[in-house]
Amino acid sequence: MQDKWKQTFWEIWHNYRSEVGFFFCLSLLTVSGHWLSHFIPVERFENEILLIEHGATTAICIVGAWLLFTHSDGLRIRRACAYALAAWGLSEVWFLLQTCWLRLPVLAAGSEALTPYMLFAGNFLGWLLLVYPTETLRPGWLTWKLALWQLLPLAALCAIDYMVPYDLRWIIGLYPVALFILVITHIRAYRIWCENNYSSMDHSDAQWVVRYLIMLLVIGVSYCYIMASDNPCRTFTQNLLLQFMFVYSISEILFRQDPWRDAEEIKDKEDKVQANDEEADRIRLEQWLDTEKPYLRTDFKLIDLMEVLPMNRTYLSEFINKTYGCSFYQFVTRYRIEEAKRLMQQNPEMKIGDVAFRSGFSSPAVFSHTFSKETGMTPREWGKGMR
Repeated sequence: MQDKWKQTFWEIWHNYRSEVGFFFCLSLLTVSGHWLSHFIPVERFENEILLIEHGATTAICIVGAWLLFTHSDGLRIRRACAYALAAWGLSEVWFLLQTCWLRLPVLAAGSEALTPYMLFAGNFLGWLLLVYPTETLRPGWLTWKLALWQLLPLAALCAIDYMVPYDLRWIIGLYPVALFILVITHIRAYRIWCENNYSSMDHSDAQWVVRYLIMLLVIGVSYCYIMASDNPCRTFTQNLLLQFMFVYSISEILFRQDPWRDAEEIKDKEDKVQANDEEADRIRLEQWLDTEKPYLRTDFKLIDLMEVLPMNRTYLSEFINKTYGCSFYQFVTRYRIEEAKRLMQQNPEMKIGDVAFRSGFSSPAVFSHTFSKETGMTPREWGKGMR
């Protein structure tokens, strides 16, 4: 078990360490925001700024939920996120109602006023924020029944906190941490699945999910700081962080590809026969790749191999892994790198961007990064060495 956790940690670090800069920049802005909020007059914040912020968050959630519902295109992940945004929007409406008219004490600012109700509400909203990465990494896993089971421990802890004379706030605060860790453990398996089914990771890898989780981490730490503070103005920065994350998330969900979208197409072809002559399969596949060069298409997928090898998708993936000792993504990348080398040898003056697109890469940046990773030198350095 310990080795699995260690492997997961290094897997995430190796593939997503480029997001460290994003983490530090967001953390610096958050710290600066909390420091600046100290100079906001409390009375003005509670009577004006707080209401404006929550009103803006309500509008973002309602509009975002509407956009995701109306543009769901049959994707479960968009509907799930729309439900989560709608629930958050309703909570914001409730907050505005009680602040402006009802004046109930359950949501009063200050750490001493964090009642079991408020703790449950805050952690429930934290659970809503984890719906998107969970559905992305494990589509269909989070059912309504499982969701209720996940929320049951939280409700029990809040009830205990209400009945016993002990402060359980920080124990209850560990609830979203446990869910956060659970989501992280799925990242490695998700990336491997993508590499075994797609030849490009531009729109299907977990890079955006990792960035989303970084935002959640910063927001969580910021929330803990607010819990330990008696200054309600601290929530100013927290509300801005949430608004930024909602807007950014909605745009990403609407315009990024969903790698699981081909699931139904894959299932329809799962009954294809499995071949037994692996050597003949290898020769047939390589001849097809050399003749047709399907890897020059950026949308080339594993199931496209069924055009020449009419076998089960799972068997196809295992066949690539076993025969070539790599994932489908790495297998296709090798062909694209060789095509790029051929182009640079035959056309020394060709621009790097043209080489990238003509060899099947989605962009010059992806081509340069992949080429450097595979060969140990940049395309320009390799080209100069061939002259």
